Formats: sequence, structure tokens, C-alpha cells
Amino acid sequence: MLTRALDVITSAISEFMGRIGWILILYCMAFGVSDVFLRYAMNQPSQWIGTTLQAAMVLLACAGGVYSLQHDSFVKLDLFYASARDRTKAILDLLTAPIAILFLIILIWKGYEAAALSAMLNQYTPTAVPIPIYPIKSAIPLSGCLILLIVLKKFLRDVRIALGHQPSS
Repeated sequence: MLTRALDVITSAISEFMGRIGWILILYCMAFGVSDVFLRYAMNQPSQWIGTTLQAAMVLLACAGGVYSLQHDSFVKLDLFYASARDRTKAILDLLTAPIAILFLIILIWKGYEAAALSAMLNQYTPTAVPIPIYPIKSAIPLSGCLILLIVLKKFLRDVRIALGHQPSS
């Protein structure tokens, strides 16, 4: 029951994040090309495009991380893992899960501290067009929480597989 609820929630969230990532990729492509064109062809460099592209890349990493983990799209060292049985894969995943969970807890904790400090200081980019930094910094611990949900879902699934139960589809 819990794994099914987590699966529904994480699937919906990851699909939403995938759509955000898709929009961010289009934004980065369009404005990246525009910035190069303005700078080199028109000799009129932009005051704001470079800064927003940096922010978009951070947000893209956050959205893409959630989507990629949900769809098992991360690059893995498949030398031994790919040919292993499902139960062996589950056991290997269970062995590495504590490291991932510890990393995510620290990312959420420190990311929250950085975002809270940024909001408290009302930080803006030091450019001609000031852009608030705290919303971008807030995306890091938020995406860390979403990734932690997916890791916990996969952890519960791997426990079931390691104990000899069939994975619930």
C-alpha cells in the first residue's frame, strides 16, 4: 500500500519535473543562441541572459535529476550490474542506498540553510538586471526531498525483491 502510494506520487511529480526540464532546455537553447548572436553578430551583449541561463541550468539539474532517477536514466557502471539477476541487483542497490540517503539528507539540510540565508539577506544577482537568488537556491533542497522520496520508494521495492517477493508493477 505504501509503496503503491509512493509510486503514484513520485511518478506524477517526476513527470511534472520532466516537463519543467523540457521547457528549461528550450529556454536555454533559445536564449543561449540569442546571447551569442547578440554578442558577436550585433555587438550588443545582453545584460541579463547569461545570468538567467545560469539559473536555468541549476533548475534543469534539479528537475532532470528527479525525472532521471524515476526513469532509471542515470549512467551506471554496468560491468557487473547489467548481467546480474534481479535479486542480486536489489541487494547491490540496498548496499548503496544508505550512501545515497545520507548524501540527500546533507544536501537537503545544507541546501535549506543556504536558501534560508539567501532569503533572509534578500540576495539578488550583482548584475545590471538584479534577479532574486533565493528561489533558485530553494529548488535544491526541494528537489533533494523529491529525489529522497524516489530513493525510498526504490529502497522499499528492493527490500521486497531481496526477500524473494515479486516486485509490484
